[in-house]
Amino acid sequence: MPKDDKVTIKIPRKLYGNLRRIIEDSGFNSVTDFIVYVMRDIASAGRLEADDRLTREEIEQIRRRLKNLGYL
Repeated sequence: MPKDDKVTIKIPRKLYGNLRRIIEDSGFNSVTDFIVYVMRDIASAGRLEADDRLTREEIEQIRRRLKNLGYL
């Protein structure tokens, strides 16, 4: 893939560190390789169906968890 076909995506440094620890001894060469793998897996599933959407309560739970982890 030519270099022009890539973009930069920024994530919080703390998340990057957590991912780096998660992939140790996993076979992934880098956090970038892991993120690309995960995103391809999600993207291959296609669009979310109406029944797959999160409820308002689920969204609030996720927000609370992210805030407790320091991401929000």
